[in-house]
Amino acid sequence: MFKKEGFVLKQLNVIFCTDRALLEMNRRYLKHDYFTDIITFSLSEKNKPIEAELYISVDRIKENARINIQTFNQELHRVIFHGCLHLSGYNDKSSQQIKIIRERESHYLRLYFLK
Repeated sequence: MFKKEGFVLKQLNVIFCTDRALLEMNRRYLKHDYFTDIITFSLSEKNKPIEAELYISVDRIKENARINIQTFNQELHRVIFHGCLHLSGYNDKSSQQIKIIRERESHYLRLYFLK
């Protein structure tokens, strides 16, 4: 995925945690007081290969999979692609940005699950 987006991946750590742990990280580092499914931290220097950490709430993945009528596996991969897209420069602050990042998530999910 990174190569297709024009980036080189050096290292990506995926850390699974609970809602409570991710909420504390969200409060501490992002000053957000709500549950989230993923927090992405880039550890890379600008214009260098990507090094990053993805912190993922297993509780949120389960709940979102249930709500969106997806399997846990599908939702987990969607969230991982979402974090990777953030590392590739995509944002999700505006409705237009959300539309674009969702389209890219779907694109990579189709490619991944067709293999």
